[in-house]
Amino acid sequence: MEWWVVVPAKRLAHAKTRLLPVTVGLGAGARGRHRDLVLALLADTVAAAAACPPVSAVLVVTDEPEAAAVVTALGARTVADEPDAGLNPALAHGARQARAGGAAAVAALNSDLPALQPAELAAALAAAAGHRRSFVADAEGSGTTLLCATAGELDPRYGPGSAAAHAASGAVPLDGHWPGLRRDVDTPDDLTGATALGLGPRTARLLPAAGPAER
Repeated sequence: MEWWVVVPAKRLAHAKTRLLPVTVGLGAGARGRHRDLVLALLADTVAAAAACPPVSAVLVVTDEPEAAAVVTALGARTVADEPDAGLNPALAHGARQARAGGAAAVAALNSDLPALQPAELAAALAAAAGHRRSFVADAEGSGTTLLCATAGELDPRYGPGSAAAHAASGAVPLDGHWPGLRRDVDTPDDLTGATALGLGPRTARLLPAAGPAER
């Protein structure tokens, strides 16, 4: 089964504010460093998804020109966030655009997975192929990092407690050893956890103590 992966990317001014202590610690030009880190997280995520064999296209939903330029250079497609009404409408819009583009199956993937390995995503998508809707919970078990639909609407339910919300909506929880897929990065502690797994090259370049993950 071939998949289109939909990735949301916020305006940089509003993205990953809880990581500001990390970028302040990187030295002068903290605001620019923060933008660089957010873009690096996005780029490593998109690069891993694009390198995943079952993924035929990566579609990034964004109104941020810098984000669009970064992901386009990696071979991703972009679409404007026309609903401009938050994460769930943006993902639903992206999923509809993917279906219109000929996608047989659609998956929403978080934009902040710098330790994601293509093989992990491939294994999760293979598990998802047997279900109409399914999801992968984050490392804490309360959030969602991947939401899949092989037929019908994606029906995203992101927000606090999204794993339970997706399960309550009929999506099947997928279980597998996919640490990079489960480790989204919202806080400095999350970034430490992702670093221990092995960061993608773009994020690693901003954090000199971290080595890049195999891609």
